[in-house]
Amino acid sequence: MHTTSLSRRTFLAMASTIPFVSALAQTKKIPIGLELYSVRDELMKDLPGTVTAVAKLGYEVVEFYSPYFSWTVDQAKEYRKLMDGLGIKCLSTHNGTNALAGDGLSKAIELNQIIGSKYIVVASPGKVATIDGFKSLAATLTAAQEKLRPLGMGAGFHNHQTEWKPIDGQRPMDVLAANTPKDFMLQLDAGTCVEAGADPVAWIKANPGRIKCMHLKDWGAGESRGYRTAFGEGDVPWKAMFAAAESVGGAEYYLIEQEISGPGEAINMAQRCLENYKKMRA
Repeated sequence: MHTTSLSRRTFLAMASTIPFVSALAQTKKIPIGLELYSVRDELMKDLPGTVTAVAKLGYEVVEFYSPYFSWTVDQAKEYRKLMDGLGIKCLSTHNGTNALAGDGLSKAIELNQIIGSKYIVVASPGKVATIDGFKSLAATLTAAQEKLRPLGMGAGFHNHQTEWKPIDGQRPMDVLAANTPKDFMLQLDAGTCVEAGADPVAWIKANPGRIKCMHLKDWGAGESRGYRTAFGEGDVPWKAMFAAAESVGGAEYYLIEQEISGPGEAINMAQRCLENYKKMRA
């Protein structure tokens, strides 16, 4: 009788923790970062000062874009030391296709390894206007992925509006997804996806494990909105996207991006977007 009573109490105590454990599982901590194109004017004037300001706002990650490709090894080491001191990481960089082939790939690997970046992402593929062109691009991306995988790194592609618009009945994004490896990152730019009329939630669910990073760029229909809209204030279905990204998409980190702000307003906009994100995720 005593044993039965104890077992019941133990069972009830254990049962009471299940909702707590479940809640922890559902609130996986995803690092939040900033695509530094959002503060490009400030960055070009003072990179150390701008990265420091971004870290002080509370961002945990940054993503450098194409100008980083001109850095020397010594500059890359200097900026890595800066980030380490600030407790902020760079997990990916934005590149043209030149960074994923030949000597360009070797240089990209060297710089990305120095700054701690895992993913080399193509965000400027150049003018690609045919399905065969996108298949050729997919072959370049695949070859890069095969070379990066043994290094514990990976390649990726960042979409814009163009890749959602059908060519001869096929969406370029579908072509790229079908012709790249399953561990190749499809970095989802949410705002451009929504503006183009595509369904970002359906896209995430159709590509499990491949949405390792999302650009949290908002967009709003109507005059004076568009990409001037701060994160969380537009038409992107963020909550459904987060749920999909974290349940099936394989999300590892998020990057806020806000391309348009007035002179001297970029840092303030970055702060506003981060505050909106924290409220939404509380």
